[in-house]
Amino acid sequence: MQFQRVRELWSSGKPVINGWLSTSSSFVAEIMAAQGYDSVTIDLQHGFVGYEQATAMLQAMRASNVTPMVRVPWLDPADIMKALDAGAFGIICPMINNAEEAARFASYLRYPPQGVRSFGPTRVSIAAGADYGKTANEQVFGLAMIETAEAMKNLKSIVKTPGIDGVYIGPADLTLGLTGRKYPTGFDREEPEMVGAIKTILKEAHNAGIKAAIHCGTPAYAAKAIGWGFDFVTISNDVRLLAGAAQQSVSAVRALLGEQAAVAPAPAKSGY
Repeated sequence: MQFQRVRELWSSGKPVINGWLSTSSSFVAEIMAAQGYDSVTIDLQHGFVGYEQATAMLQAMRASNVTPMVRVPWLDPADIMKALDAGAFGIICPMINNAEEAARFASYLRYPPQGVRSFGPTRVSIAAGADYGKTANEQVFGLAMIETAEAMKNLKSIVKTPGIDGVYIGPADLTLGLTGRKYPTGFDREEPEMVGAIKTILKEAHNAGIKAAIHCGTPAYAAKAIGWGFDFVTISNDVRLLAGAAQQSVSAVRALLGEQAAVAPAPAKSGY
């Protein structure tokens, strides 16, 4: 079924490779969705994206067999419900710190009696079909972000919250939360204490029967995380991919020009 690639992969025991969109462009969304990702997430928290443009980006992704997702700005019912109404099938919610917040997040994802979501699937009923309301509770999923010291303290109760499908590690904020400014900010943590924290979250999520996801900066770290047992990995984002590809291209040209200059014959002397 379209939009359900994430659930299909999880059902077969396979990991999900997720793309990330921080720029406000339906064309970029269309390009990213066509590159082989299993899901693509629009970032409304830190990305330069508003609601109307996010809706256009979700429309652009419809042509590809990816699961469209949104990271909402905060734990707010309006943001979550509007993202679902626009066509997101997965929601990532930042800064979930305790079981009470996790329960609120879960309730906003689903219609009664499982939750408190208000009915008004403005676009998604067109994209997913007229029977969306009957099947939405089983189709949508939510990942609660674990990225603070408080969340780590309450980890066991968060992962046991009914209605939460998984947890999503934000390594940069988690490192700040657990160690302050002891280490440089960034995604691909190699410090033993941070690797230990990441593996603890993974273990507790699986013990509770839910999925574990992590944001990665490089393909190598994403592969390592999958090797540890993660069910869902995000690799970089559109901004970093564009910057990296541009830098690599320019550097390659400059290197080639330098090589040419090094082997070019010396100018002929004028003779006077």
